[in-house]
Amino acid sequence: MNMSTDVKLRLIGPVVLFLFGTIFFRINIYFEWPLPEIIGFNTIALVAGFSCWQIGRWLVRTVQKRFPGLQRTQTRLLILLLLFPVMVNVCVFLRHSLHTLLRDKPFWPDLLDYTYSAGIQIFYCCVYIAIYEGIYLFQQWRHTYEEKEHLLKTQWQARFDTLKSQVNPHFLFNSLNTLSALIAENPKRAEAFVEEMSTVYRYLLQTNDRELTTLRTELAFIHSYFHLLKTRYGTGLALNVAVPDEHQDTLLPPLTLQMLIENAVKHNVILTEQPLHISIESTNDGRLVVRNNLQRRAVRVESNKVGLSNIASKYRLLSQPNPTIEEAGNYFSVTLPLISTHDTPLIR
Repeated sequence: MNMSTDVKLRLIGPVVLFLFGTIFFRINIYFEWPLPEIIGFNTIALVAGFSCWQIGRWLVRTVQKRFPGLQRTQTRLLILLLLFPVMVNVCVFLRHSLHTLLRDKPFWPDLLDYTYSAGIQIFYCCVYIAIYEGIYLFQQWRHTYEEKEHLLKTQWQARFDTLKSQVNPHFLFNSLNTLSALIAENPKRAEAFVEEMSTVYRYLLQTNDRELTTLRTELAFIHSYFHLLKTRYGTGLALNVAVPDEHQDTLLPPLTLQMLIENAVKHNVILTEQPLHISIESTNDGRLVVRNNLQRRAVRVESNKVGLSNIASKYRLLSQPNPTIEEAGNYFSVTLPLISTHDTPLIR
């Protein structure tokens, strides 16, 4: 709720409730009481109405801050239900205290007066909760809906980018050039290159309909993918993989490692005398760190900057923590959460 709407609601709401109460609860006083009594009673009703509105607003919004989000709606309502008698009685005694000070009524209300006032305040407190919790739920629902639409749009963009990578003419052109040179120089290496190339494209074509794959499968693909890169760049490129067996069957979105390696190769200098080192390591707390040394190209490479954001979007769609991106000193690293097979049924 923006500030302007909140201020209007706090000013207009108590007046509307005052008019409602006047029409349905105390219309008789305008025919039975003298004018000074009517003015005094209405002044107390308005002051108490504004004060109780602020109390109700504060209480509901405090509970919302402590237990935010749609998923905690039941918890919030339960807490508000437990606090409801307290809120009603605070409003009853605030109203009665004003009557005591301004109209010389007894300090303690009698049972009839207390019952009458409590009935009115129960209705009013229900209105406070309904208004502020209703607005909050609508805003949360709208935010969740907009976020879901954004993530779905990002997911389709990611799938489109994956599809483009499957038929990437630049990568295919470089691979074919490398293969052409190998055929003449070293037929056995050319044969191995063709096998790895077919493995890479087979994996690329199989990933469009998968949300998750095992780290073991992804690393096997990376082995073939890196073989193509290594054949092209030689000693200018090095890869170190340190993932213990207990992490091999954890899950991650397919092609995540390929995107990160491709990003490192695309934006860094790769020379025999200035090699690019890429490492893939798992941590004890179940995360995967992909790191490379930084040696930026002198000519900035054009980038649409969607690779890293697409990876982050995939993790959000899977309700997983966001990857952590860090550039410190001479290294660039991305830390990926590894998903346990017990946490999701999405793998197919």
